[in-house]
Formats: sequence, structure tokens, C-alpha cells
Amino acid sequence: MNLPLFIGLRYTKAKRKNHFISFISLISMAGIALGVMTVIVVISVMNGFNKEFQERILSTVSHATISAFKGDHLNDWQNAIDVVTQSPRVKGAAPYIQTEGMLQGSRTEGALIQGVLPEFEQNVTEFQGSMKYGSMNDLQSGEFNIILGTDLAAHLGVGPGETVTLYVPEFRTTAVGVTPRLKRFTVTGIFEVGMYEYDFKLALIHLEDARKLLRIPKGAAEGVRIKVDDLMQAPQIVRHLAPDLGGFYRLRDWTQEHVNFFKATRTERMVMFIILSMIVAVAAFNILSTLVMLVTEKQSDVAILRTLGMSSGQVMGIFMVSGTLIGLIGTAIGTILGLITAVNINSIIQTLEGWFNTEFLSKDVYYITEISADLHTTDVVTIVGIAFGLSILATIYPAWRAARVEPAEALRYE
Repeated sequence: MNLPLFIGLRYTKAKRKNHFISFISLISMAGIALGVMTVIVVISVMNGFNKEFQERILSTVSHATISAFKGDHLNDWQNAIDVVTQSPRVKGAAPYIQTEGMLQGSRTEGALIQGVLPEFEQNVTEFQGSMKYGSMNDLQSGEFNIILGTDLAAHLGVGPGETVTLYVPEFRTTAVGVTPRLKRFTVTGIFEVGMYEYDFKLALIHLEDARKLLRIPKGAAEGVRIKVDDLMQAPQIVRHLAPDLGGFYRLRDWTQEHVNFFKATRTERMVMFIILSMIVAVAAFNILSTLVMLVTEKQSDVAILRTLGMSSGQVMGIFMVSGTLIGLIGTAIGTILGLITAVNINSIIQTLEGWFNTEFLSKDVYYITEISADLHTTDVVTIVGIAFGLSILATIYPAWRAARVEPAEALRYE
């Protein structure tokens, strides 16, 4: 065995007279293990939340949209659908009209009104699977039916079969002056997506009813929604579709529509990663202090080894082996515990809720009531690399000090 490696392992494993140094070594090892485990678990849970948000948001909005390059309306939306659906990457397309309005039941609330064609809409969104009552097919042209989110319906105080009055920002002149356009709609369905922005703010009506209400030319729509086979590849797919559509259309993918939200989640994740990495850095400083004390204790041993012909580099290797081993064991233990905890985080949370008789994510407060982890190999490798790298860096200064020990000075009082 290599001599520095052999002695370094002996220094790490042997029972020392100074038990305080052994205790500090264990604390350093535990600190690195705790830091690595914490970072892996927290980053994985944040990935899980981010994935859940993406799935819920993108189940009700389009992966991409087509709108007119000039003007407010898309008069030939049928042609746009025919062109994009020729691509094998496009799973569906549907026209839509969107506006803001005021809904009045027993109370009044502002809402986002979307005009859709049910037979097309089911190809691009998951509203049909989110229906608590009724069906998307209940939206029929000329019937003036409406489907509300659960929270919006509860706030308005209306249920299936009851009516609400919709006011839209289209004004008309009457004998009593300028008044907003209004129409009475019958509630035929209620959906629950699990996101506040949709359950409390969204209402669906038939595309033709929206067109009549907003006085949009016959056969026109505001735009077309597109669903692709891989939402993470939506920007690339949109770029490939653009030449086929020509220069008369504007295309936007979901990353542009929700850019602020996803930038915020990425920034939050990065900041959390940096903050939690400080735990690992503190543990690495503990390794440094442990080795400094070990060098002080072993000065006479180092002096004897130097007089026997050991080089300065070999002396450095001894203490770097000892410190690196502490970091390696701590990182390995932390990685194993982090992976186990992340995989079983939901069961652990449920167990803790049972022990303390509480509910961490109450349904009355949070829309996401289950904690799930999404492990990424790149994240785990990065965390392990940083922890192990800091452990090695922490050994350099103490090992350098050991290599500078002068044999005559160290053995003067022996």
C-alpha cells in the first residue's frame, strides 16, 4: 500500500489519546452527511412542487398559441389548425376567444371568460377530466351555457341549473346613456383544477356565444391553442412550425406566456441551493479545524517520518487522506440518507402528521396537499461533487502546515 495512504488511514481509524479530536471528526462527518441529505431532499421536493405546478398549469392552458400577426382576430383559424396538425409533434389544436368580464350571482366577481369549442378543446386541455359536475359538451352554440370553477361558483353563490349575469367591456348606447353589454348564462358545469388562478378566476362559454357577445366577425377567433407531445420541447417545436405558417401568424409557447413564474421558481431554487450548501461549507471548516489539531498533535510523528526520509509531498498526502476520508464517508452517508428520505418523503410526512395529530398542508389553505419529490441525477451528482470538493479543499491548508514542520524544532523537547 502507498505509505501516505497507509498512515493516513491509520490516523483516521486508530484510537487516539486525544478523544476530543475524534469527537470533532465525527461532528465534521455528521455535518457533511446532514448537509448533503438536506440539500438533496429540499431540492428534490422543490423539483416536485415545480413539476406539480407545471402539470396543473399546463393541463388547463396551451403549450403554444397562434394569433394574428396584425389585427385582433384570426379569421382563418381553420387553416392554421390544418397546417399545424400535419406535424407529428402536435397532438391537438383548438380555437379560442378570451376576455375579462364581471359575473353576477348572489355576489359579483371579476373573471376571465374563455370562449371554446368543446369538440376541439378536449384535444388541448384537461378541463373534461377536471369536471366535478356536467360535461364540456354541455356548451352548445346559442344555448348561452357557462362552466365555472369551483371557488368562483361558491363565491357567486350559484350551482348547476342556476343563472349568472355576465357583463363584458363592450359598451352600447341606449336611451339612458352608455351601458355595458350583458347576457344571462345558465350554469351547466363546475370544474376543479386545483389552482387558485383557474378555480376562482376562470369561466368557460361556447366560442359562438363569446363571438356574439363581443361582436366579433362571424367565423373569427382570437387565436388557436396547440398541444404538443413534449411540453419541455415546446419552444423548439414552435420554431419548426413557424415557417409552415408563414409570416401572417404570431406564435408563442408556454415558456413565454408564463416566463415570470418559471423564472421566479428557478431563482428560488438556485438561492435555496446556495443557502443550504452553506451547511456543507461549515462542515468542511470543521474538517479543517480537526486536521489543524491533528497536525499539532502529530508534530513529533511527522518530524520522525521526515528524518526517515519522507518528503514534504508525502506528509501532505497523509493528512489529505485523513481529511478526504472524513468527507467521503460523510458525503456517502448523506447521499444514501437523502435519496431514501426523498423517495419516501410523502410517507414520512404522513407519519409525522399522525404522530403530532396535525396537517402540514391543509386543504383549506393549500391547493397542493401532498409533498412529492422529483429526483434529478444531475442535481445529486452536483451536490455530491460540491460536498466532496469542499472536503478536499479543507485538507490543503492543514496538510501544507504539516509539510512545513521542521524536525529539529518538533523534536527539541521530546
